[in-house]
Amino acid sequence: MACCRGCFCCQCCCREGETRTPEELTILGELRDEEDEILPRKDYESLDYDRCINEPYVEVLEGLDNKKARKYEAVRWVMVFVIGVTVGLLGLFVDFFVHLFTKIKFSVVADSIEKCTDRGCLSLSLLELLTFNMLFVFIASLLVLIEPVAAGSGIPEIKSYLNGVKIPGIVRLRTFLCKAAGVLFSVAGGLFVGKEGPMIHSGAIVGAGLPQFQSITFRRIKFDFPYFRSDRDKRDFVSAGAAAGVAAAFGAPIGGTLFSLEEGSSFWNQALTWKVLFCSMSATFTLNFFRSGINFNKWGSFQLPGLLNFGEFKCSDGDKKCHLWTAVDLGFFVLMGVVGGLLGALFNCMNKCLAKYRMRHIHPKARFIRVLESLLVAMVTTLVIFLASVLLGECRDLSSPTTHNSTVSGSEDINSTIRQFFCSNKSYNDMATLLFNPQEAAIHQLFHQDGTFSPATLSIFFLLYFLLACWTYGVSVPSGLFVPSLLCGAAFGRLVANILKVELGLHIYSGTFALIGAAAFLGGVVRMTISLTVILIESTNEITYGLPIMITLMVAKWTGDFFNKGIYDIHIQLKGVPLLEWETEVEMDKLTASDIMEPNLTYVYPHTRVQSLVSILRTTVYHAFPVVTENRQNERDFMKGNILISNNIRFKKSNIVSRAAEQRRRCQSMKSYPSSELRNVCDDQSAAAEPAEEGEDLLQQMLERRHAPYPNLYPDQSPSEEWTLEERFRPLTFHGLILRSQLVNLLIRGVCYSENQSSAAQPRLSFTEMTEDYPRYPDIHEVDLALLNPRMIVDVTPYMNSCPYAVSPNTRISQVFNLFRTMGLRHLPVVNAVGEIVGIITRHNLTHEFLVAKLRQHYITI
Repeated sequence: MACCRGCFCCQCCCREGETRTPEELTILGELRDEEDEILPRKDYESLDYDRCINEPYVEVLEGLDNKKARKYEAVRWVMVFVIGVTVGLLGLFVDFFVHLFTKIKFSVVADSIEKCTDRGCLSLSLLELLTFNMLFVFIASLLVLIEPVAAGSGIPEIKSYLNGVKIPGIVRLRTFLCKAAGVLFSVAGGLFVGKEGPMIHSGAIVGAGLPQFQSITFRRIKFDFPYFRSDRDKRDFVSAGAAAGVAAAFGAPIGGTLFSLEEGSSFWNQALTWKVLFCSMSATFTLNFFRSGINFNKWGSFQLPGLLNFGEFKCSDGDKKCHLWTAVDLGFFVLMGVVGGLLGALFNCMNKCLAKYRMRHIHPKARFIRVLESLLVAMVTTLVIFLASVLLGECRDLSSPTTHNSTVSGSEDINSTIRQFFCSNKSYNDMATLLFNPQEAAIHQLFHQDGTFSPATLSIFFLLYFLLACWTYGVSVPSGLFVPSLLCGAAFGRLVANILKVELGLHIYSGTFALIGAAAFLGGVVRMTISLTVILIESTNEITYGLPIMITLMVAKWTGDFFNKGIYDIHIQLKGVPLLEWETEVEMDKLTASDIMEPNLTYVYPHTRVQSLVSILRTTVYHAFPVVTENRQNERDFMKGNILISNNIRFKKSNIVSRAAEQRRRCQSMKSYPSSELRNVCDDQSAAAEPAEEGEDLLQQMLERRHAPYPNLYPDQSPSEEWTLEERFRPLTFHGLILRSQLVNLLIRGVCYSENQSSAAQPRLSFTEMTEDYPRYPDIHEVDLALLNPRMIVDVTPYMNSCPYAVSPNTRISQVFNLFRTMGLRHLPVVNAVGEIVGIITRHNLTHEFLVAKLRQHYITI
């Protein structure tokens, strides 16, 4: 009736459409705003981060001594080291081939341009450049067609995985191969993308796959490796792999650790911090060792720490007035942070509109349409690069030397990347120097080149790069966003430096303003603070930049957050991933657990027939089921008639713990002590506790009378749609949770007993047998029903989690949210004061959209 009155008030007191929640509008097809289109999808599964404390797990703990524990920990450290070394070698592989392909492409096209300048055959040079770029991008798009999850940077997907959401195929070996190979061709193909984001995704896949020693791609290759067979362990290794990817990309092991903590992992512990840092260090120094040896032939010199290095910022020795930055410059840095936040918000807004357009008009069509879009972006980018370099560049004087010899990539000097297209020998083409080079070389030019870039060139370059990078991020190729954002922001910072130098006559260091501009724009796009500050400091190897970088990033984040979210959060929202934020809004504490829980439960009994389990598993999609018993009026009569009901009632009574019974148990154990004093205490307490039996029987009678109006349900009956409201929502005593994968495993392995047997005759499974099929447990539809006896009984009590986290119906949402997120839960039962389960809370009940909808209903009710 309350529900009906609420609906009546909703219809009578409010105008049509005002009280519709986004979920209701989606169901009714009455969408009013584009913002309500993307809601968390319920087909995403959660990961089982919480430990299932059952009898097989307890048996493992009891057999675990200090020697085995040290062995287990040693194996974990070895795996962390192997992951770090593997990610470092992966970075070496990516850097080598990207540099090789890019060098071949630019050398061929540059020679052609020099020859065709006098002959008038520049169209042939353009055709060569188009051939290289479109061929490389075509290969990258084909690899994404093989595994669509390999598209993009992969950071939103890894962030979702570490948040507790299972995204199909995100950490598969096939995804790794397509991602690592595809990023080579997408970067070499001249697209405005970076390889740092895919490195993070690839590192996470390495962390997820190596400790398993098996892959679904190569099913026949399988090693007997019993360690780390849970989502909890895999999550830790994925965190370490993602951090190693950042460390290898930027040469920033501490920044990688903080990135995994800030952006990735929702659940963290102190022991994991040291392992993640060790993994990041291993990746950084492995990459540094091999790159330094290959490029400089100085093995062990450690001169190239990461794939992207900003070089050394320092003033020339002869300029005594030069300074990297002063306190006066902080005011300009704050303004640049504001502008960077505004530009980042505009970038994210435009990219969100493009992503929605792709979801509506490109993704539903044939898959080759995505390849055509990638080729179109490659063609337009190539035309812009070539035409802007030829037509829009200015010849600048090359007489002033660079501040110092800064290496760009490998052993190349910064002066070797200067382009002199259509300019004399003592001048260079500033636009061609920025566009007709690898992106890392262009960043070094903006950071360290003393030769000036004209304001017109910097403005045009910034505008072109801004638009093309926004268009490119989201096409079906592996692509990162760090380097394009850094380059775009560096052009903005260098433009500000030129204005301050020329127009205001200030004596400033242009490289610092280019760095701050890069930080401002990147911070405005991705909205990272702590980790990005440390990454930029480690990349510059200049600790004095810590304060200005931190202030700039904070201002850029605050400014951008006023308009929209970061780019990764936007793409997570567009995918409908039920991501849990760090905390809920204060207003949500007006709700309680009973307001958001799901009261319509599908449950199993401690002893259930095979036919009931098969029916439940085949007709529902839930991944966990409460194990319950009913409170019956005449339990002794029921125990005489049916062994199945009798077993369930005995299990319920064996789990009833009272203070008097617990005290008697303790006294019985204390009587075995030789001390007469302890025996006398126990005798006194036992004598005082004897009259409690009558009270205990009275309590049992009260409980039986309390539930007398409710009908009884035999455990071998399947759920029926014809149940009344009282039958469906009968009081149920809660005993634990059992997972779908565990029930299917019990059925496949024949773990059951017949009616003429005791439950002790049921076969027992070990912890190794329970986790043998991880991470892809068999489905109920794969089970041959002809091999199952429907009348057999399954005792699920040894395999259920008998002590899961639970909350009271009156628990406030902030407490529920913090418990669910901090402990990495998948299911949170709601249990009342007398031990009856009244509902269950999952991830979808805690998403921001769901809570907002429930809060609206709460306001309508009151």
